[in-house]
Amino acid sequence: MRLSSFSDYSLRVLAYLGVNADRLVTIAEVAQAYAISENHLMKVVHHLGRAGYLETVRGKGGGIRLAKAPEDIVIGEVVRQTESDLALVECFGNECCRIASVCRLKSILQESLEAMFLVLDGYTLADVLDTPLDRLIRTIP
Repeated sequence: MRLSSFSDYSLRVLAYLGVNADRLVTIAEVAQAYAISENHLMKVVHHLGRAGYLETVRGKGGGIRLAKAPEDIVIGEVVRQTESDLALVECFGNECCRIASVCRLKSILQESLEAMFLVLDGYTLADVLDTPLDRLIRTIP
């Protein structure tokens, strides 16, 4: 499985804000740090704000910051919130497969997806920040 750019950017925004928790950050700053389109990040930030992960401050001197403590932001929950389609194979969404009655592949793939989320649910943003990532993000021009 490959996460969408939307999920990737969401996790990057959260990490950047977690490292810079002492101040408001602008979308332009995050976009520059990661060399990502500001337009894409505006959509990501809007979604993360609606999901309760971010606070936005409008106006001059405004910006974004985490709305929750890093230890309260579960990576698996963020991925569930940001991925639009978690179906690993087409038959996850429908039962029109001709071999569905005898195929074990669907259940094996479902089990693997559940295992992935079991791992992701065991980590929070605080775990991500508790690495050299903190020092690296602070040195990005």
